[in-house]
Amino acid sequence: MKILVTVKRVIDYNVKARVKPDQTGVDLANVKMSMNPFDEIAVEEAVRLKEKGLATEVVAVSIGPAQAQDTLRTALAMGADRAVLVNADAEDLQPLAVAKVLKAIVAEEQPGLVLMGKQAIDGDNSAVGQMLAALLDWPQATFASAVEVSGNKAKVTREVDGGLQTLEVDLPAVVTADLRLNEPRYASLPNIMKAKKKPLDVKELAAVGADVAPRLKVLKVTEPPKRAGGVKVDSAADLVMKLKNEAGVL
Repeated sequence: MKILVTVKRVIDYNVKARVKPDQTGVDLANVKMSMNPFDEIAVEEAVRLKEKGLATEVVAVSIGPAQAQDTLRTALAMGADRAVLVNADAEDLQPLAVAKVLKAIVAEEQPGLVLMGKQAIDGDNSAVGQMLAALLDWPQATFASAVEVSGNKAKVTREVDGGLQTLEVDLPAVVTADLRLNEPRYASLPNIMKAKKKPLDVKELAAVGADVAPRLKVLKVTEPPKRAGGVKVDSAADLVMKLKNEAGVL
């Protein structure tokens, strides 16, 4: 079985995002970038499935600027066999467009399983996996905290509001990874060196043939308002009064 795993280049999670002065988006100039943490978990799970003998090949895919090759090299150093970059330098693709591009890549690669992070920490849309499954007409299991593959089926434990839910899906399927699925490995120096020699194919967005026209228009991006200072109360009665009359929560 071939596993297709998606990775996205995002602002490093340790970096505080800054809004551009003209409020058209987030300022990416001179900002440290890295692999989306949820995608890192998906790569780790794909590599583990291969190490268990349940997969024959792991292919990492990214859609973004030329610099995303560095992100793909990280996936290759973690254990992916080869990588594909869809060069979208001039495009800020929305979730539906990303899903359509991935659908074209899936049609070309014919994987038995698509593993993805449940969301990217930049847009926090948590939508591409579901949209891709719908476009492919494949089963989907989102927010996975455990994945077991046996034959042509996958048993996925997923986190829901009420606890844990276990699904069994037929393969091929789309599975999105949650934080508790695993702990990604650190790429060793020998594997980083080996990753430089692994194949990385670059495709142009136009050559993929997907409709990536935007459906949404961002009007303005602003930082959240600063939190006001707290208020001390003298008694429980004062607290109840403020919650009832000022906060309106009682």
